[in-house]
Amino acid sequence: MSFAPHPDAAQPAPPSEPALPALRPSLQFDPAVLLRAQGIRVVFFDIDGVLTDGGLYFSDAGETLKRFHSLDGHGIKLLQRAGIEVAVVSGRDSAPLRTRLQALGVKHSRLGCETKRPAAESLLSALGLGWHEAAAMGDDWPDLPLLRRCALAVAPPQAHPEVRQVAHHTTQAAGGHGAARELCDLLLVASGHYARLLQEAGA
Repeated sequence: MSFAPHPDAAQPAPPSEPALPALRPSLQFDPAVLLRAQGIRVVFFDIDGVLTDGGLYFSDAGETLKRFHSLDGHGIKLLQRAGIEVAVVSGRDSAPLRTRLQALGVKHSRLGCETKRPAAESLLSALGLGWHEAAAMGDDWPDLPLLRRCALAVAPPQAHPEVRQVAHHTTQAAGGHGAARELCDLLLVASGHYARLLQEAGA
């Protein structure tokens, strides 16, 4: 004869989840570059050749299509969570670009700008920041005025040689293939937020 357990009887505890080891950051950056990156509060990104591979794709209707990388997008979101402003200054403007920036929550942009310095300076003024608190990432001559003035200048490896010449750091990943994420990670490490955000992601 079997008896059902009394409802007040102690039930066996469910198996406990094993404790996870702490995640240890594995990224390494040049200490001199990390020092330059401290105090950065806003990052200017170019689009073509930085957040995309630089290729321009046209549909039959004449619309410009762009390819973005998900690693870059998540890095931009992490920067914003860390309190670092993200701004886009681009010589081009398109519906796909605006859709992507909206999806990433990027609130600061100047699109269709042939001359980028005044556009960047207007954004700095609106944010109450200076060049000494800015980083920039670009790949061609129109980006030089920003790269030469900001505290940290970064270029992807396929950037024009004159751009790489003035950059403080050249990424390992190519534009449109994680280059922007590399800059985001660098800034998160320099600002002391990287380890915390990594732990939160892996919890």
